[in-house]
Amino acid sequence: MTEQHLDVPKLQRRLAEFAAARNWQPFHTPKNLVAALSVEASELVEIFQWLTPEESARVMDDPDTAHRVTDEVADVLAYLLQLCEVLGIDPLAALDAKIDRNERRFPAP
Repeated sequence: MTEQHLDVPKLQRRLAEFAAARNWQPFHTPKNLVAALSVEASELVEIFQWLTPEESARVMDDPDTAHRVTDEVADVLAYLLQLCEVLGIDPLAALDAKIDRNERRFPAP
């Protein structure tokens, strides 16, 4: 599927189909998805935890570490997209609106 054009709704459908095929939907409550999202974000933090700022800027230079970072980013995004699906949130619209609010709240000098 990586060769086809990917978009958020298509990825959310794939995640929903994956969960449905394994009968995981009963476990995909907002509470459980937020907890899983937090765990995956913490696993991403763990990779960077003791790196210097310079080391963290080069983290993708090492293939093994780059693979770990990429996997954890994917896990974070997967749980975030599943949470948005369950709650009926359009994640791109939410981000666009948040950027608009931040631009008003923090005007450029």
